[in-house]
Amino acid sequence: MDLWKFFDITHREHVVCNPTSQRALARLVELLRLPRGARVIDIACGKGELLIRLAEAFDVQGTGIDISPHFIRAAQARLEARVPGAKVAFTQMDGADFRPERPHGFRVASCIGASWIFGGHAGTLDALVNLAEPGGWVIAGEPFWLRDPPEAYLQATGHTREAFGSHAANAEAGERRGLELVYTIASSKDDWDNYEGLQWYATAEYARVHPDDADVPELVERVARNKAAYLRWGRDTVGWAIYVFRRRMEEGAGVCFSQ
Repeated sequence: MDLWKFFDITHREHVVCNPTSQRALARLVELLRLPRGARVIDIACGKGELLIRLAEAFDVQGTGIDISPHFIRAAQARLEARVPGAKVAFTQMDGADFRPERPHGFRVASCIGASWIFGGHAGTLDALVNLAEPGGWVIAGEPFWLRDPPEAYLQATGHTREAFGSHAANAEAGERRGLELVYTIASSKDDWDNYEGLQWYATAEYARVHPDDADVPELVERVARNKAAYLRWGRDTVGWAIYVFRRRMEEGAGVCFSQ
């Protein structure tokens, strides 16, 4: 089954395609307090909700990058419905291939929930630091272990222990790169239940309405495995947070350090 079709179906009920509530996203937008026309980039932008809210609040010049053609189409449609004429452009491409016109040119550089693009949380922070201007915002969303993951959970999901760090380790990774951590938004179990549950709901609805789709058996089986792993282990094992960093103004703040 095509990977982006899978994510399109399983996330059809989602506004935010990660375990962040809309209330938490609104809080993030409020905290940024951007000047009008600020340049913003969101890599793995999903359906574009963060950029659309920033356009509504601050009339930003936004760039949204996502590899999924389904999400890019959804983002563009939502933008045109809510902020017609906004200076926001959505582009379908691999975020790792994005090359800015100039380094350090964005007031906000974010990648929320797709650190695999840059080989993990550390690589994501390195990439975002190189996009953000001095004094600008670096925003990363990343899972973290709530406890040592059971071996059965790792086998069921294909994760490794090294895939994620702790909540503290995620924060410290930014500080080692000269960033100042100013806020975190950690998701609750209710947020996780909503994120996971909407995938189950969307899958069941799609299977009911499209019984002749040849991909349905694989879709249903995969979601059932994910659901079982989440209910048995994942809910008590994996956390999620958005880390809000600010790039320092001092000379040398953009230097990256390997983890």
